[in-house]
Amino acid sequence: MIVEEIMKTDVATLLPTDTIADAMKLMETKKIRHIPVIDNQRHLMGLVTVAKIREATPSIFHANEHPEDLKKPLETIMERDMITGHPLDFVEEVAGLFYEHKISCIPIINDRKLVGIVTETDLLRTLVELTGAHQPGSQIEIKVPNLAGILSDITNVIKNRKANILSVLVYPDKTDEHFKILVIRVQTMNPTALIQDLKQAGYHVLWPNLPGISI
Repeated sequence: MIVEEIMKTDVATLLPTDTIADAMKLMETKKIRHIPVIDNQRHLMGLVTVAKIREATPSIFHANEHPEDLKKPLETIMERDMITGHPLDFVEEVAGLFYEHKISCIPIINDRKLVGIVTETDLLRTLVELTGAHQPGSQIEIKVPNLAGILSDITNVIKNRKANILSVLVYPDKTDEHFKILVIRVQTMNPTALIQDLKQAGYHVLWPNLPGISI
């Protein structure tokens, strides 16, 4: 999956000469926490976040006492050294940037122009959709040897049971590098028969550990 499939293209923006008060009003109106700052050609100049505003205006809750704080132009507080992405970047690569740099959004640019934005909320929604967690179904976790062809063998067992696979995730077994964990979400609310088939085929089903099913 690439970034242009999940990014928001209707991005609320401001100019460097707009004020902190303008940013606060836009954030309140749009219910957002990030505002890219652009010039008249939509070239990305900076980024303003809720955290930046709080950092720049410690008296924000006493605005009547210090109205000059809210009149500062955004160019005086905006973040200029930004991490950006491209519409054709892979979503998992962008997610890695979020994780590595502990950021909450990435402006997406093409030919130096802002074309979209990806936030941590967009990534969370994408994760839910990719895992099928928003659809009725059952999750099965299986510990398998880290060998080629294992996934194909397991999907054949599922196919024979005529169960529809919603998603498949693979992660290493933290206790033994020679094994990995398969997390398979299937479109059935009662996986008992499928778990029985998997165990009879010799697979170690970690979850669900249903009583009465063993080999």
